[in-house]
Amino acid sequence: MAVCSAACLVSCGSGGSYVTVVDKIRGGGRVAVGTKWDQPGLGLKFGTGEPQGFDVDVARYVVRALAPGRDVRITWREAPSSAREAMLQNGGVDLVFATYAIIPARRPRVTFGGPYVSVPQDTMVLATNTTIRTNQDLRDTRLCLAKGSNSYRRIVDPPPDGKLGLPARLVPAENYSDCVRKLDAGQLDAVSTENLVLAGYAAADPGRFRLLGDPVGVERWGVGIKKGDTATCEAVNAAIAAMWRDGTAERLLRKWFGDTGLTLPSALPAPEGCP
Repeated sequence: MAVCSAACLVSCGSGGSYVTVVDKIRGGGRVAVGTKWDQPGLGLKFGTGEPQGFDVDVARYVVRALAPGRDVRITWREAPSSAREAMLQNGGVDLVFATYAIIPARRPRVTFGGPYVSVPQDTMVLATNTTIRTNQDLRDTRLCLAKGSNSYRRIVDPPPDGKLGLPARLVPAENYSDCVRKLDAGQLDAVSTENLVLAGYAAADPGRFRLLGDPVGVERWGVGIKKGDTATCEAVNAAIAAMWRDGTAERLLRKWFGDTGLTLPSALPAPEGCP
């Protein structure tokens, strides 16, 4: 039986052990990728099929770029916001492409590749809601708090951690799909997170929801990698740069969000670097 050394970052298996994820992809021809499975347009899974969406397509591009000319087997795993760090730490996944915002609080536990896109945060309400028109109207409303997410802080916390410092009653939810269900049922008044996330839900139920179009900050989505895997981070960053350079990133954004009416990202965000 093969035994991993203390320095081994990637779990052992019948195909051998690898120190980094990029070694596993190139040497073993396999990788476990975590995505959302409940977010239309980003990562949505039906039945026994593979997940579909922008994040899924970005993951496929990056994996192919890490091992050019090699057929790499991707095992897709659901990575809800509340479990992403744990899945990376325990080897449940090798890479996470799951609307994973790069924020200082996560850096002690995760190495981030990218960002691969910068996305404004917006807020969604029921289309029939005539009282909430701007962010300031969120004062004293019921705002969703999705488990593992950080977006609500921009609304309720003052600077430097947040933006607006508005009083609101936070309504807990398991994830953003649960937020949208509670919004639809009248159990809360607003859901605030990145506009691509919200636009996917709005497009899935036309006419039911409305985005305010009043951005509050920008989130940068990165690729989650196990802490300390610098080699994979650098390889991922090179792949992301190529994805923007050859036009694939803009094509994928148009594919999944071209009909939403949003102004879509059009340039590679400044890379974070790989500590």
